[in-house]
Amino acid sequence: MYNLKHYLLLPLIPALLCSCAEENKPEQNTSAPVVEKIPLPIKRIASRVADRLPHTHLNRMPFNDSIATNALMLFIDSFDFDHSYFLASDIEEFQQSATQLDDQVRNGDISFSSLIVDRFKDRVTNRVAYVNQLLDEGFDLSIDESYRWKRDDAPWPKGEAAWDELWRKKIKNEYVGRIAMKEIPEPEAKKADTKDLEEENLTEDEMLEPDEFIRERYKQFQLMVQNNFDEEAVLERYLSAFTQSYDPHSAYLSPRGVEDFDIHMSLSLVGIGAMLRSEDGAAEITKIIPGGPAEADGRLKPGDKIIAVAQGKEEPVSILYWPLSKAVRLIRGEKGTEVVLTIIPAEDKTGTRTKKLALIRDEVKLEEQAAKSEVYDNIGTNALPVRLGVITLPEFYADFAGARNGKDDVRRSSVDVRNILNQFATNDVDGVILDLRNDGGGSLTEAIDIAGQFIPLGPVVQVREQRGVAVLPDGDPTTVYAGPLIVLVNRTSASASEIVAAALQDYGRAVIVGDSKTHGKGTVQTVLPLSRLSDDLGSLKVTTAGFYRIAGGSTQLRGVTPDIVLPSLFDSLEIGEEFLPNALPWSQVQSAYYRPWRNSVKPLLPELQIRSQERMRDNPEFRTFMARRERLRERMETPTVSLKLSKRVDEILAEQELENLQDSMVETDNGEDKKEEDPILDEALRILTDLTELSSGGTVAADIQRP
Repeated sequence: MYNLKHYLLLPLIPALLCSCAEENKPEQNTSAPVVEKIPLPIKRIASRVADRLPHTHLNRMPFNDSIATNALMLFIDSFDFDHSYFLASDIEEFQQSATQLDDQVRNGDISFSSLIVDRFKDRVTNRVAYVNQLLDEGFDLSIDESYRWKRDDAPWPKGEAAWDELWRKKIKNEYVGRIAMKEIPEPEAKKADTKDLEEENLTEDEMLEPDEFIRERYKQFQLMVQNNFDEEAVLERYLSAFTQSYDPHSAYLSPRGVEDFDIHMSLSLVGIGAMLRSEDGAAEITKIIPGGPAEADGRLKPGDKIIAVAQGKEEPVSILYWPLSKAVRLIRGEKGTEVVLTIIPAEDKTGTRTKKLALIRDEVKLEEQAAKSEVYDNIGTNALPVRLGVITLPEFYADFAGARNGKDDVRRSSVDVRNILNQFATNDVDGVILDLRNDGGGSLTEAIDIAGQFIPLGPVVQVREQRGVAVLPDGDPTTVYAGPLIVLVNRTSASASEIVAAALQDYGRAVIVGDSKTHGKGTVQTVLPLSRLSDDLGSLKVTTAGFYRIAGGSTQLRGVTPDIVLPSLFDSLEIGEEFLPNALPWSQVQSAYYRPWRNSVKPLLPELQIRSQERMRDNPEFRTFMARRERLRERMETPTVSLKLSKRVDEILAEQELENLQDSMVETDNGEDKKEEDPILDEALRILTDLTELSSGGTVAADIQRP
C-alpha cells in the first residue's frame, strides 16, 4: 500500500502565520540578531543548494544559465518591486553577469549579491535626497496628469531625467493621496474609518502634515535599508531567488529561517492569526487563520498589506521593505497584548490610503478551527418542507502529535465531520453543504477520509513524484451520507480543499459552487536539511510532488472550476496561484479507474445553473453587488491614478464605498452578523433546495429560515 505518512502535514507547509510564518519563504529574511553568532559557512551552503536542488525538485530541472538569469531578476525585484530605484543601466550591468551566477553559486560564491545590495543602498540614498527636494519645491495639484501605479512590469528609467520625472509623479501621488484624505467630507470619512480607528488618539505620525509624513517615511526607509541586510538575510534572499526560479513555493531556509519555520509548524507562538507573504515591499495577508484574533475581529482580508506595526499606544514602526520574518517578530507578542496594524486595503493598489486595526494577540483556538454545523429549515405553504445542513470546515486538521504520544480521542477533522453527518441523519436533514471557503488545506489523509464519507470505495487523488504516479484511495466502502450535496469554495480554498472538491466533482457526487476558481495550489513541499550532522547550514524547502484529479488533470494553477459560479470580489483581486512568479504549469496524468456516482448530479447542472442565474438577476442585492464588483474590476485593471486633487477625492470616495461593500460581504465576518450577511451561503442553500427537489422529483420551499 502506498505510504501516506510522507504527506501528512505537507499541504500545511506553504504558509501558516499564527502570526508566525509566511507563504513565500524566499522573502523571509531577518535582521542581524543582538547576540553574537558564529559566521555562516556560506561556501558550503551555496554549493549544497546548487547541488541538491535539481535532484530533489519534482521537475528535476538543471541548475543552469536559464535558472541563474531568472534568479537574478527575482533577486533584483525583491529589492525594487516597482522598478523605480535602479536605473536601466544598472540592470544592463547586472545582466552581463547573469549566466555566470549559477557557476559562482555552485562554487560557493555569492559575492555578486553584495554588488546589488550595495548599489541599492546607494540608489536609496540618492532618491531620499530627491524626495526632500521635491517636497521643498511643492506640487501643483490642479494639473490634470496621472501616475502609473502598476509598475511591476514597467521598464526601469533610462537616465536621470526619466528617473527624476518618475519620482516626481511617485511622490506627488503619495502627497495628493494624503491631501485628498483630508478633503473628504467628514460624514463619509467618519463612516469609513470609525470602526477601524476605534476613536483612538492620533499618533505622532498621523498628526504630521503630508510633506512631513512623507519625509519621515523615507527617512525611516533609508535607515532600514542601511541597517537590515546582514549576512544571513542576504544569503537567504539570494539563494531563495534561485529556488524560486524552480517554483514559488521552494525556498532556502537559513538557520534562523528554519527556527521560524519550526515555530510556525508547532503553532506555539501568539499573534494575530493570519498568513503573510512579502509583496511589493509590504507584508500581504494571504489567508485568515480560523480560530485566531483576525478571524474573530473580521476586518482583515486577503490582499490587505501591513505597512506599519505599533505596540498598543506606542508609535507605529514602518515595516516597508523589512525582511518578512522581522516583521512577523514585531507582530508576535504576549497573549492579551494589543498590536495596532496600519494597512493598505486590498482594493487600493495605489498605496496612498491607509487604515488602522487594533487587535488583541491570542492563540489560535482549536475549538474555533474545528468543523461546525448549522441546520436550516425551509418552510412554505404550498411546498414540501426541506431541512438543510451546513458543515463549515476551516481546515483539514489532525492532532498527529497526540496520536504519536498515545493520547486517547485525538481530534481529527474526519471524525468531527462523520459525527456531524450522523447528527444530520438523526435530524432528518435532506441536503448538505460542505463549506470549504477559506480552507487552505491541511492533512492529506484527512482530506481522503472526508471525501470518502460521500462515496463508496474508490480513488480520491493521484500524487506524482519523481518515482512515478500513485493513486490514493478511500479504503472504507461505507458511504456516511448519500443525499444531495454541495461543496462551497472560493479563491482561498486550496490544497486539500481542492482535492476533496475535485474528487466529488469528478465522481458527479456533488455540485461545486463558488468563485470562478479555487486557489490552484497543486504541489507539495518537503523540508530537507542541508546537513544531517548540524543545523548551521539551514534547509531546503523544495517542491517534491504534485496532486492530480482522478480524472487526470492537475489541481495546479487551474484549481477547481465550480459548476455554478457566484459573484465574488475575490475574483477581482490578484488571489491565486496564477499570480505567483514561476508557478508550475498545469499538467495531467492518465485517468485513474473509478466508477461515477450512480445518481450523478451532472445531468441536473443545466437546470440548476438557469435557476441560480434567474434568482441573481432578479435579486436587487446581487444586482447591486455585481455592479460594484465590476467597478472594482475596472479599477484594478486601470494602471494609472489621477494626480489632480479633485479627481483623487472622487476616486477615494468611490474606493471607500467598495471597501465598505467588501467589509459587509466578506465571508470571514464575525458572530451573528455572518449569518445575516452571507448572500453566497444563502444562494448556495437555494441551489441545494433546487437540487433536493430535482433529485426527489418533488416541489420544495424556497424561503430560507435562519436557525
